[in-house]
Amino acid sequence: MKLLSNSILFLIINFGALAIGNWLMADGPQKDWYIGLNKAPWTPPGWVFGMAWFTIMVCFSIYMAYLFKLLPNSKIITLFSIQFFLNISWNYVFFNKHLIGLGFVVILLLTILIGIFMFSFMKKLGPLTLLILPYFIWLLIASSLNGYIYYYN
Repeated sequence: MKLLSNSILFLIINFGALAIGNWLMADGPQKDWYIGLNKAPWTPPGWVFGMAWFTIMVCFSIYMAYLFKLLPNSKIITLFSIQFFLNISWNYVFFNKHLIGLGFVVILLLTILIGIFMFSFMKKLGPLTLLILPYFIWLLIASSLNGYIYYYN
């Protein structure tokens, strides 16, 4: 029962982060500034981002529920809180303030942090580590997209 309640809690927090991030980007992807950027040839269509983040947050929420069940300590909460902040702040920095370079730094830090989650707790979680893999892979793709925009604009 604790696992289910933790899963629901993390789902609420993670989808809350997506909602806050969406609000902070202020329709950024539809604005002339973003539309006019030179984007990577591998940039997926807009609908892919929504599908990807939905899948990522469901998997990440379950991952966090299992991790917190095994290791309910302040280190986990601290890492999760930093992830929450970086995830939200990228939207604001990149889309709202148009700080592409700083956005690139933020997304790289987020990617590193998710890598830390993945590799640090792999032995404890075993095959459940696969639940964080979509997040890590998506961040690698998103980092490449942000890096391309930084380099070519």
